[in-house]
Amino acid sequence: MRPVFAFLLLALLCVCQLNSANVNINSEDETDNDFAEFDDDFVEASYDTETAENADSSRGAGGDGYSRERQEQPKKLIVSNDDEEDGLVENDDEFEHFQDEEEFEGYDAGDTMEPPIDQKTEPKLKIPNIPLHFRTHWDSYWMEMLMVAGLLAYFANFFAGKTKNARLAQLWFSTHKALLDENFALVGDDGKVENENPGLIKESESLYTLWCSGRTCCEGMLVELKMIKRQDLVSLVAGLMRPQLDQVHIKIELTRGLMDTFVFAVGSKKTITKIFKEYTDLTKFCSLVAKPEDRYNVPSGFGVLSEIPEATSAILESRVITALNKYQSYIDYLHISDQFSGQVQQEEGNTLKQPETRPVLLAGFNLPKHAEMETIKPLLLLIFYLMERLKIYRMSKEAKAKADKNRLRVEEEFLKSTHAARAEAAAQRREDKRKQEKERVLAEEDPEKQRRWELKEQKRQAKKNAPKMKRLAVKSL
Repeated sequence: MRPVFAFLLLALLCVCQLNSANVNINSEDETDNDFAEFDDDFVEASYDTETAENADSSRGAGGDGYSRERQEQPKKLIVSNDDEEDGLVENDDEFEHFQDEEEFEGYDAGDTMEPPIDQKTEPKLKIPNIPLHFRTHWDSYWMEMLMVAGLLAYFANFFAGKTKNARLAQLWFSTHKALLDENFALVGDDGKVENENPGLIKESESLYTLWCSGRTCCEGMLVELKMIKRQDLVSLVAGLMRPQLDQVHIKIELTRGLMDTFVFAVGSKKTITKIFKEYTDLTKFCSLVAKPEDRYNVPSGFGVLSEIPEATSAILESRVITALNKYQSYIDYLHISDQFSGQVQQEEGNTLKQPETRPVLLAGFNLPKHAEMETIKPLLLLIFYLMERLKIYRMSKEAKAKADKNRLRVEEEFLKSTHAARAEAAAQRREDKRKQEKERVLAEEDPEKQRRWELKEQKRQAKKNAPKMKRLAVKSL
């Protein structure tokens, strides 16, 4: 019993010594301890735990494996001796969770452990095999290639188209230049004091103009060469569905008083129907002739717009009919009018004055191919012949009276259509005049004049507001 009692006494002394050591440590590290709020009288767990540790330390070499396992496990719990509350506090080891194998289940640390880096040797860089940005497969860029091909085709067509239009316009001018020089004193006026660039004027890639002046019967002649828009690839593709032709349009401003008063047009039925709706003089004065082939012997497929049948028969005489039959495929239209005012205005109600009219001779011809440009040269001679014909032709009295009656009718229709607008404009002018008079009277600062003007204005307002009455004459029985 004595050895056992001595052993127990020795253990009790060790426990007391450890308890006093813990109390000193807690007092020194009170500021750094996260658990300083607890009482300082914490002790270690139990006598069984302490005796078990002492037993493990005394096992010697035979129990080295078991002792190492015990040493690897840190102390987990500290028991409080406080009577009011008992609690378990974790140890201060903040890296304890790295030792728990359950925290890293399925994670193989051996596979991802990097070998230690040798500071003496240079690190080996591993460059990944990244493919080039520009791929070697051209089929991946089919959209870009189509866009580039489209742009190249458009620009190639632009230069080829404008070159062809310029060549065609220059060919027409060179073919008709001698005839134009014979009939006009100035060919190719550019509008400047000194004619620096005689010849065609390029308005656009598909439009060329030529102004000629210095001839009797007219004030001047404007020639417009309207080509197919060959420089525009989109218009060229659209032309496949609606075919177009190169055309020359001639506009001659006749001298006032040269021709009699009538309006006339002849041409292909498609063009005649179109210009009948577009031009004001044809819409107001002319009517479409039924069966013109039988009445005027024009080619089949041609239409006639006529105001005075007598004048139409005089214009469509044998020489003109022969030219129409011979050059039917090249003649688009012929338009003669003394009341030409341009195209139909969309808002005629806003105009209080009739548009200015002038006598003109208009013509439109289709251009042939390059090798056949000489074939349409007689059509320019036809224009000069019609000018001389209009100079000498005079209508009968009946036809002249009918023409004057038509012009009076058109003027009355215009005045009737603009009556409301003109009445409103007149009322506005009277109101403005009244305001000016009032301002003048008030500016004089004469009370007598102001009183008389106000009295006059009251009488005018009373007369205006009075009911209108008619006087009826009653015959006595």
